[in-house]
Amino acid sequence: MRISREWARRGAQVFLGTLLTFASAGALGAQSQTAPKPATQPDQSTPLIRSLEGPDLFRAYCASCHGVDAKGNGPAARDLKAKVANLTVLSKNNKGKFPEARVRKVVMGDDIVAGHGSREMPVWGPIFHQIEWDVDRGNVRLDNLVKYLESIQSLK
Repeated sequence: MRISREWARRGAQVFLGTLLTFASAGALGAQSQTAPKPATQPDQSTPLIRSLEGPDLFRAYCASCHGVDAKGNGPAARDLKAKVANLTVLSKNNKGKFPEARVRKVVMGDDIVAGHGSREMPVWGPIFHQIEWDVDRGNVRLDNLVKYLESIQSLK
């Protein structure tokens, strides 16, 4: 029995199409098995920056309320119920000593600050620990942010 060229060509197309379909399905299955999304990866809707630098962290997470100069005049400050703190006078208001432990507690959410909302409202300290899914650099970010805040103190 002789097969026409047209039938041979169509048969080859069907065979190749079937082969490609199975190959694609196998490749997709292999990808999903070898590169799963880690369960601990943070929600991508959270505004996260990967920087570890104190000034970068301040601009990304604090300046909207406290202002780029940290004096409490950020663009969101007027919408808050409580007056936003001037973070450049923390030492001045604490007899010349920077209140490091208190600042750490506020950033971590261990001390509730009226302007930051209730405990259920996210605070930046826990977010700092969730930026990378494979390593925890939260304490480095916290340390660098606190050091930055200490560096901008005005005793005048």
